[in-house]
Amino acid sequence: MPTNFTVVPVKDGTRKAKEGDEEDDVDDNNALKEEEEDTTGDGVPKENSPFINNTDNDKGNSYDGTNMALFEEEMDSNPMVSSLLNKLANYTNLTQGAQEHEEADDDEGPKKKAVKSPQMGTFMGVYLPCLQNILGVILFLRLTWIVGTAGIMESLAIVGLCCSCTMLTAISMSAIATNGVVPAGGSYYMISRSLGPEFGGAVGLCFYLGTTFAGSMYILGTIEILLTYIVPKAAIFIAERKEDEVDALLNNMRVYGTCCLALMSIVVFVGVKYVNKLALVFLACVILSILAIYAGVIKTIFEPPDFPVCMLGNRTLQNHGFDKCSKLEVIGNLTVTTKLWQLFCDGPELNATCNEFFVNNNVTEVQGIPGLTSGVISENMWSEYGPLAMLVENKKLSSVGASDPATDIYLPYVVNDITTFFTLLVGIYFPSVTGIMAGSNRSGDLRDAQKSIPIGTILAIATTSFIYVTCVVLFGGCIEGVLLRDKFGDSVKGNLVIGTLSWPSPWVIVIGSFFSCCGAGLQSLTGAPRLLQAIARDGIVPFLQVFGHGKANGEPTWALLLTAGICEIGILIASLDAVAPILSMFFLMCYLFVNLACAVQTLLRTPNWRPRFKYYHWALSFLGMSLCLALMFISSWYYAIVAMAIATCIYKYIEYRGAEKEWGDGIRGLSLNAARYALIRLEEAPPHTKNWRPQLLVLLNLDSDQVVKHPRLLSFTTQLKAGKGLTIVGNVLEGTYLTKDAESKRAEQNIKSVMTAERTKGFCHVVVSSNLRDGFSHLIQSAGLGGMKHNSVLMAWPGNWKQSNDPQSWKNFIETVRETTAAHQALLVAKNVDSFPTNQDRLGEGTIDVWWVVHDGGMLMLLPFLLRQHKVWRKCKMRIFTVAQMDDNSIQMKKDLQMFLYHLRLDAEVEVVEMHDNDISAFTYEKTLVMEQRSQMLKQMQLSRTEREREAQLIHDRNTASHAAINDKADTVPDRVHMTWTKEKLFTERNRNREGNANVAVRDLFNMKPEWETLNQSNVRRMHTAIKLNEVVVNKSQGAHLVLLNMPGPPKNRGGDENYMEFLEVLLEGLNRVLLVRGGGREVITIYS
Repeated sequence: MPTNFTVVPVKDGTRKAKEGDEEDDVDDNNALKEEEEDTTGDGVPKENSPFINNTDNDKGNSYDGTNMALFEEEMDSNPMVSSLLNKLANYTNLTQGAQEHEEADDDEGPKKKAVKSPQMGTFMGVYLPCLQNILGVILFLRLTWIVGTAGIMESLAIVGLCCSCTMLTAISMSAIATNGVVPAGGSYYMISRSLGPEFGGAVGLCFYLGTTFAGSMYILGTIEILLTYIVPKAAIFIAERKEDEVDALLNNMRVYGTCCLALMSIVVFVGVKYVNKLALVFLACVILSILAIYAGVIKTIFEPPDFPVCMLGNRTLQNHGFDKCSKLEVIGNLTVTTKLWQLFCDGPELNATCNEFFVNNNVTEVQGIPGLTSGVISENMWSEYGPLAMLVENKKLSSVGASDPATDIYLPYVVNDITTFFTLLVGIYFPSVTGIMAGSNRSGDLRDAQKSIPIGTILAIATTSFIYVTCVVLFGGCIEGVLLRDKFGDSVKGNLVIGTLSWPSPWVIVIGSFFSCCGAGLQSLTGAPRLLQAIARDGIVPFLQVFGHGKANGEPTWALLLTAGICEIGILIASLDAVAPILSMFFLMCYLFVNLACAVQTLLRTPNWRPRFKYYHWALSFLGMSLCLALMFISSWYYAIVAMAIATCIYKYIEYRGAEKEWGDGIRGLSLNAARYALIRLEEAPPHTKNWRPQLLVLLNLDSDQVVKHPRLLSFTTQLKAGKGLTIVGNVLEGTYLTKDAESKRAEQNIKSVMTAERTKGFCHVVVSSNLRDGFSHLIQSAGLGGMKHNSVLMAWPGNWKQSNDPQSWKNFIETVRETTAAHQALLVAKNVDSFPTNQDRLGEGTIDVWWVVHDGGMLMLLPFLLRQHKVWRKCKMRIFTVAQMDDNSIQMKKDLQMFLYHLRLDAEVEVVEMHDNDISAFTYEKTLVMEQRSQMLKQMQLSRTEREREAQLIHDRNTASHAAINDKADTVPDRVHMTWTKEKLFTERNRNREGNANVAVRDLFNMKPEWETLNQSNVRRMHTAIKLNEVVVNKSQGAHLVLLNMPGPPKNRGGDENYMEFLEVLLEGLNRVLLVRGGGREVITIYS
């Protein structure tokens, strides 16, 4: 359904037409400048460029009109539609290297020329480049041999498989290419922006390697044509014996190939424009050669060319060392031996000793090209595979005697130079259908890329597929089978086999294929460095950044050097048949991911997936992907594994070290869909006990500069989680979001940087709230999403709660404890968290001690097990202590606990500690008394911060002295405890710093009688438990690396909150690293499988 636009003119009396015209001119002149400023290093437009949030050039525009006053506040960030359309009209796609060209031209000032708008159409811009890249070396040098070896039927299967693969890939590529503007970068840009930087980098580098090895293949093809068919005498290495011919040929290929590569690299370095100018010449050579083949086929109907093949029995002979295909000839009246005789006998005499097979069989001639009407097509229908050094034989002819491999290798027979089988031929043939990306690589030069790329590419593939299919049938129908299987034309005096078929002369094909291979090699050496430069400039592979630089005009010098180096590896392999499967792997990998990109985008139905090319379907893309994968393993399973390993290594490297990029890729959309599906599934039911693991909400504190106070809390999180499960790092800022917006973003960045440094994998959540207590409450209630919510809260112990002049700090802590309990979430409180080990530490032999006082679902047993999975705690042993009362059988308890741990599959030492019901000691009463006195003193006297610190110090001195006195008299319990500090001592201490103020409010303090009977008996009992348990824990676990302890709950009566903090302080006194654990009210560990 078409969309209609109506443009409504709005008159503005305050703006003159002249001003409007001037401003329009300014916009026109600045269009290119805007584009230059708003592109990344590789010339790729930014996602928000050049349409929104880009009003630098609009600053001069005064929006003082009355008609649009309602929107004048928006003008700073959102342009008017007229301005937007003006920018769209002047928007140009910068090709690769254009950025540097423009920068180089900046010095010229007013002389700078505007970039020409691209004008290439479908035929010149896409169809012909694709045709030139697809048709090439394999068609001229190997297709006849493939037809002869595989037969017409299997050759058609090979062509059908490969052409179907490229056609399906072209359909997927057309959909991607027409889904928005594709800047220069072609296939790499499409894949990386569709599948993300990891896949893009991996596939881009594979495509680069494929293009580079393609250059090697074309250079090897050039040298093979030169040394085999044009100037065979130019060979440097000449074989003395027949069995050394293969090695000599390979060494010649290496020497001449290296020289040719150096020459081509210099040509590319000097100037790409020369390569581009010669491209049409090379294309003309290809087209003329193909026309010559068809003309030759037509001619064979009426007058087949005369290319006789000499046969000995049913064996094909190499026609190099003789001119007549006969054993004897009559000169005058004398019968003399021929040169052929001398090849098989030890002398020219008629009575010389000859090879047995030569003696028993006749020499005959068969026509190499019998013609289209000869019926030879039926003989070439089926395959003739064989091992290395197998003789090329004609099954129709009879022979006497068997072959003797020991002597045959020295005789001039045509033999297989490699072992042949179907899958090998697939790998050798596939490079002849590559090159379909040539059009998309030129997307920046096309007048209408979204129209030209699909039409041109699909037409080019259809044309070349027709050429290949017809060539297979025509070769099989015109040429004798033994000549088809003669790879290098040895049986026809070293002529190119396909050349013998052509008209008017074999040299048309030889010269045409020579220049075709030269041109293709130059194109590969031109395209590959630019592809590497595009990858390097994207910054996704850090170690490749040096290859993003080049000459002043943007030519990729360093990338060209690397390309030439990799190309040399292929040339040193020296065999065209060995190099072809290598580049097949890399191209197939690239095509596989193009299909994957299209399938993913189609299935996800992302809002931005709106291709203009409508003739695609996810099933076609999936079929193309499957076909690519199948062809990889059909061609060469070990090369396929190596190529996939290389791509995987690059993927993991980019994932680990590469720059973070957000390209709106399909993999991110796939991840979102998978996450949504998983979250919906998770919410269906709570996790089973077997799947339970601590999903942590870490409550961090920041200082006034938004710096994390306790980074070791994140280290401990990493050690506990090891990257598994959910981690949310939360923080609360006090204030309103409108005023604290920038501060919250800075805090979030600081937390994320610390998380990265501590290798904590998770999410960061900063909340701005009117007060800290509400903020923490909001985090506990709302952090997470669906089934991925936290079930445990980790926080640091407020170590300076006594010294703080703001009681809100410890009150917030206690409220957090209450709220986690109400939310049925576990709570972990780390004391002395700054002394916890970092991720780089390796704790030696030591223990993690668990004090299991009350059962809280088994978290106390699970946490040490999880910690010991990390290398920091791996060497630590686990000890479990449990407390036995007077009525308990401690021996039986120990046995039961050992059995319980055995069923839990946990290795731990077990110890049962007996705590007898002792009388409450005097020290307990004193401690409780001091606690209550301090509480009331602070309420009544409202001491300042310095006075409160002094008071705390006095109480600490008194506690220390009284504790020592009780230890000296442990056996005697006094009837009454007297205070070890007096009224006079208090006055003396306070007068030291503040004379004259001694009588302020102290009189009321000593009206409180320190009698035990007046104490709250609940507080006394709690203090007794804290002191006794602390003594036992310190005695057993003072040297432990970590102590885990049940955390008692806060009192229901909020009036005793300060006393609760005192109880916990007494409980933890004398211990270094402590983790207080409070369960969430459910079982988290089970004995069942």
